Amino acid sequence: MTTTAATGTATTTAVRLRGLTRHHRDVRALDGVDLDFHAGTFTAVMGPSGSGKSTLLQCAAGLDRPTAGRVEVGGTSLEGLGERRLTLLRRDRIGFVFQSFNLLPALTAAQNVALPLRLAGRRPSRTEVREALARVGLAGRERHRPGELSGGQQQRVAIARALITRPAVLFGDEPTGALDSTTSREVLDMLRELVDRDGQTIVMVTHDPVAAARADRVVFLVDGRVAGELRAPRVETVTARMTALETETETETAASSKAPASFGTADSSSVTARRSSC
Repeated sequence: MTTTAATGTATTTAVRLRGLTRHHRDVRALDGVDLDFHAGTFTAVMGPSGSGKSTLLQCAAGLDRPTAGRVEVGGTSLEGLGERRLTLLRRDRIGFVFQSFNLLPALTAAQNVALPLRLAGRRPSRTEVREALARVGLAGRERHRPGELSGGQQQRVAIARALITRPAVLFGDEPTGALDSTTSREVLDMLRELVDRDGQTIVMVTHDPVAAARADRVVFLVDGRVAGELRAPRVETVTARMTALETETETETAASSKAPASFGTADSSSVTARRSSC
């Protein structure tokens, strides 16, 4: 628990990352990330393609193990947990929503929502499942199968499924990426309400400045490192920051790609010169 100097109020850290590093062969997807996500807040994570956004989310949620560093969820360190204990922690304390809804088409909305509890050996009550669906605005849709629901409604079912265990944090990897603008706005409204009304902690990866502007804070990644953040973001400020980061990344990529080409040309010239002198 930390205290905010400006307000003197205590805040609880839902997720803490320290020195988080993840290597994929020769690529550093994450390179020493330090971040805190406070309870009851909504954070968006953005960055150019290949910046490490999804890797960050997967390591923070215990879906992937970091090469080095420390992850704490609700005060529990994931470091050193065996697969069974890590599975239990993910099941009980972490919710995850993907861009694809990952619903089982043969099951009703209620059955899809109840699935995590059944896999845990619990028999959820009808009231519990109905309340979970009502929480995401789907009261009365319990018996509908995914094929009978719109894309936005399917994503709401997926979110209700993630929330049924009352997780400490809900992670979303592009949760509105497969939705049209109107449906995306509805889902974002719902996520915002979950934070404001229920005190849910949400960490969301997105490429959309409109989606990011619904968060309390936007964290930017570049080359696996934190490259700044925005508080109380607006669409215009998020767009401007992303444009600047993408321009910088493209410039650096172009410069690095030219360097080997120049070296190769000079090397070829040297070889030609040597051959001529022989």
